[in-house]
Amino acid sequence: MQRLRYFFLVVDIGFIIYWIITLLGVIPNEYLFKDYENPILSAWNWSFLPLDLMISFTGLRSLWLYRKDRPVWKSWALVSLTLTFCSGLQAISFWALRQDFDLSWWIPNLFLLLYPIFFIPSLSKEESE
Repeated sequence: MQRLRYFFLVVDIGFIIYWIITLLGVIPNEYLFKDYENPILSAWNWSFLPLDLMISFTGLRSLWLYRKDRPVWKSWALVSLTLTFCSGLQAISFWALRQDFDLSWWIPNLFLLLYPIFFIPSLSKEESE
């Protein structure tokens, strides 16, 4: 749990910060993805808000339950990791279909896609025991 805890904190707090700065419009234009001003792409980006906030909620809830020594923390962690994987997969799929290979967007989304893979098997095994 120690390593997972750090991943949850970085990802969950990172999502909250990302959406706050996106809402406030403080990301410089040179860091925005291609065609950011296109209403369809803007809507696509905002469509991740509920998913990302659910990731943050379930991950932070898992950490809270772990501190309270409640075994159900594992179920919350699995939900958070699964949603995180899905968020990364959706974004990478989109960028691949667009053939837009900007590393500044691929790297964070590949991270979201891949890091859960290292924790899901062990948590799933513990849940089934």
